[in-house]
Amino acid sequence: MVISMKFAESSNHLNSMSAESFPDKDAFKELEKLIGLKEVKRTLAEVTAFSLIQTKRSELQLKADPTALHMLFKGNPGTGKTTVARILGKIFKEINILSKGHLVEVERADLVGEYIGHTAQKTKEMIKRSLGGIMFIDEAYTLAQGGEKDFGQEAIATLVKAMEDHRQDLIVILAGYSSEMNRFIRSNPGLRSRFPIHIDFCDYNEEELFQIAMQMYAEREYQLSSRGRWKLKNELAQFVRSRHPHSGNARYVRNLVEKSIRLQALRIIDRTDLSRRDLMIIDDQDLPENQGQNQ
Repeated sequence: MVISMKFAESSNHLNSMSAESFPDKDAFKELEKLIGLKEVKRTLAEVTAFSLIQTKRSELQLKADPTALHMLFKGNPGTGKTTVARILGKIFKEINILSKGHLVEVERADLVGEYIGHTAQKTKEMIKRSLGGIMFIDEAYTLAQGGEKDFGQEAIATLVKAMEDHRQDLIVILAGYSSEMNRFIRSNPGLRSRFPIHIDFCDYNEEELFQIAMQMYAEREYQLSSRGRWKLKNELAQFVRSRHPHSGNARYVRNLVEKSIRLQALRIIDRTDLSRRDLMIIDDQDLPENQGQNQ
C-alpha cells in the first residue's frame, strides 16, 4: 500500500513523499491541514523520510545511522509547538518509530522535587508515563535557571540518562522561547549533542492569522459577514504591528473568535424566530474592539 504524504512547501506548492506499508495517513492529513508552518513541515518531512529509509536499510542488511529524533522546538507562544508535537507522536506511531505515539506534556514542576532524591523520583515517573511516545517539556530552559545547586540539574541528568536507556521508544522534545532555548542548550554540552533536530516556529503573519480564524469559525459552523471579515482583517493587522513575544499568536486568535461568538449570542438572544443564517453569522459588531492593543 502506497500513501502520499503532503507537506507544505514555499509558494503554497505541496511536495509529495511516498512510503510503503503505512497503516493510514490521518496524522499526515492533520499536519497538512495546519495553517502556515512551511519550514516546520519541510523539516518534519525530512525527519520522517530519514527514519523510514534507515528502517528500510536495516531490513536489507545495509548500514543504518542511529535514529536520534530528540528535538528542540523554538518559538513564541501560540505558534503551534504543542499541536505539532501531538501530531508528530501519531505520525511516528503510524510509521512504527514509537509504540504508542501519545504526548505527555511536562513542565518544571512535574520534574523538579523539593528535597534530595525527590527530583529523580518525579522525573523517572514522568519518563515512565512517556515511554512509547513523546515527552514534551515546555519552557524547558527553566530547568537550568536555578544555578548549579538547583534540583533542575538533577532532572536534566536523569532525563539525559533515560534518553539513552530508552532511545528505541522515547522521544523528548524541549520547547520554549528561541533566545532562552539557545542559551539553555549552549550551557549544557551533554544536551546539545543529544538534540540534533532544531525547529524554529515563526510568528504567524497577518494572512495566516486570518486563515486560522476562518478555520476556527468554520469548525464551529459560524461564518463572517463581509463587514465582519473587513473588521477582522483590520484587527489582525493592528495586532501584528503591535504584538510582543508574549502576545499569543494563534491563542490570541482563538480568544478573539470565542469572544465574538459570545457577543453574537448576546446580540441575538432576545430575537424570536431565529433562522439558521442568524445563528451562523458573525457581524462586525460582534468582533471585540482593539484587542490587539491589550495583548
